[in-house]
Amino acid sequence: MKIGAHKSANHIENMSGLKYKICLTTLLVSMACIAQEAVHNYGTIQIHNDAMVGFHMDLINNGSFDQNLGLVGFYGENTSIKVSGAFSPIFYDTEIVVDKGLFLDTSIGVLNNGNLISGHVVTPRNHTSVFPNFMNDAFYIGENDVSMVDGYAAMTNKDIFTFPVGDDERLRPLSISSTEMNSFVKCAYFYENPNTTSINGKNYQTNKKASKYLSVSKKEFWHLEGDLPSTVTLTWDEWSNIGVLAEYVSDMKVVGWHKKQKEWVNLGNTNVEGAMIYGSVTSEVFIPDEYEIITLGGNDDKMENFTTIELDNYFLTPNGDGQNDFLELEGLEKSPNNSIQIFNRYGVMVYSKNNYQNDFNGVSNRNSVISKGSGLDSGIYFYLITFNDLRQKHQGYMYISLNE
Repeated sequence: MKIGAHKSANHIENMSGLKYKICLTTLLVSMACIAQEAVHNYGTIQIHNDAMVGFHMDLINNGSFDQNLGLVGFYGENTSIKVSGAFSPIFYDTEIVVDKGLFLDTSIGVLNNGNLISGHVVTPRNHTSVFPNFMNDAFYIGENDVSMVDGYAAMTNKDIFTFPVGDDERLRPLSISSTEMNSFVKCAYFYENPNTTSINGKNYQTNKKASKYLSVSKKEFWHLEGDLPSTVTLTWDEWSNIGVLAEYVSDMKVVGWHKKQKEWVNLGNTNVEGAMIYGSVTSEVFIPDEYEIITLGGNDDKMENFTTIELDNYFLTPNGDGQNDFLELEGLEKSPNNSIQIFNRYGVMVYSKNNYQNDFNGVSNRNSVISKGSGLDSGIYFYLITFNDLRQKHQGYMYISLNE
């Protein structure tokens, strides 16, 4: 069976070639009501051109429904709709307006636009092979706390993508940027303590850390699968309670449970945006498949108070003449375990490094800075260095001059 649309009217064409003028949505619902409260496809359905088809009840797809153009919508007021069957339907454009959720027992594909209007797309978290898959050039719009993917979402043939995932009434997106085109990546968000998860009974003890100076969230985590080197950006909100992870937003980082090491490791911090209630942090490059789960972390300096000491102000002239070319701070030899952050006068972090060794020469290493990899402009900068071994924080100012 083929369903098509023409400029003047919609038509259905049966096997004998006869055509009937009819409303597509009414047709499908009527067919379903003859024997069951669902549309059951055993054969072939194909949406042509600019046709629009609406499902107001469950869809069971045991046939071919993957060569589509036009729009397929799911509509349910004060109800839910389920998609199931042996084969995954693939839509060109689709929109979701299902107040109590579109529940997937089989995956669906989107080739162009997915419009999330109201109601979640819900997938079983214990069955990771079911998801909405945004394929090739597909995108989505409308994601928010009441319209997102509650469970697993996937993308195909993309190098950059943001997964519109969350849990219950909280959108908790994860963005990925890979070194090349990914053939397939999937992701889900869990508002669960990593120490007691619902993932096949697995637990990821937050006290098992590669560094004792690392803190790990006990509030939430993401499960991400992908085999290419990538950076990820995680978000937080007021329920994330990042105040227990770090004293400063600049101390936030991405952490992951390493599959082989069986411990939490620091996946870095190349960019931080926002404040303590809402914000995001971007990791360094890593391979997601090497980690069971990832989450938010910080510096574990909340166990006891640090002593904050004012250091001298510094004057840098990074011109290679051997004088004042580097930011050389006193006391580094007493605390090899340290971390430094440098900010410009607008509060933007322009440099950060763990285990600093007096090697800052006025060159930024942050993605948020346009001049990353090149010299910073002349001006006043603020630095903060944490000596973990000494339980001390040192802060001060420096002036970079390019005219000396």
